[in-house]
Amino acid sequence: MSVQAAKSAPQPIVLEGSYVRLEPLERRHAADLLAAAQGEGVPERFAWLFEHAPTTLAEAESFIDRMNAGPDRFVAVVDRRTGKALGRQGWMRIFPEHASIEIGGVYWGPGMARTPLATEALYLFARHAFDDLGYRRFEWKCNNRNEPSKAAARRFGFQYEGLFRQDRIVKGESRDTAWFSMIDGEWPALRAEYERWLAPDNFDADGMQKTRLGGR
Repeated sequence: MSVQAAKSAPQPIVLEGSYVRLEPLERRHAADLLAAAQGEGVPERFAWLFEHAPTTLAEAESFIDRMNAGPDRFVAVVDRRTGKALGRQGWMRIFPEHASIEIGGVYWGPGMARTPLATEALYLFARHAFDDLGYRRFEWKCNNRNEPSKAAARRFGFQYEGLFRQDRIVKGESRDTAWFSMIDGEWPALRAEYERWLAPDNFDADGMQKTRLGGR
């Protein structure tokens, strides 16, 4: 059976949702991302990332410059209601020839907690990968000790694939990497569930969900 490559790597375009807008990451987002790297829960979020939380505007700008100089393609996650960037995420391990791609470098700040913003940010990436670009495989990876990230992967519908032992050295510590993926054959059912969950009538007047995503 013949298998096709994806159309291309993701291009620097804007992806619009109902709650968030994903914009190519630029220096103009630095002040917002610096603000998003402050507050309750930030140390725990950055503990699992390759970099430390920025403490100055210059550090936030330097991070953006480094990301844009490398092979990965990062976006800012902008709250459509306020116009503020509350987080960022990236396309990684981009292999159009194999139709395989990863979401990584994810930082969803405290302003996205307990809201539909993070779920829609993930959904927009998955929809673009599968529906627009023709990828077959969408990956999620994390430190095996990062229980919240593993729980999020399962909630989003990724399947656990296994453990890469002593995969990386991160901030002076050994990292075992847990691998998750979803594939194109699973996507239609997942897409329908995302769209059901993200619908306005699934949230009450306080913005709290009435039903869980996929029962996860």
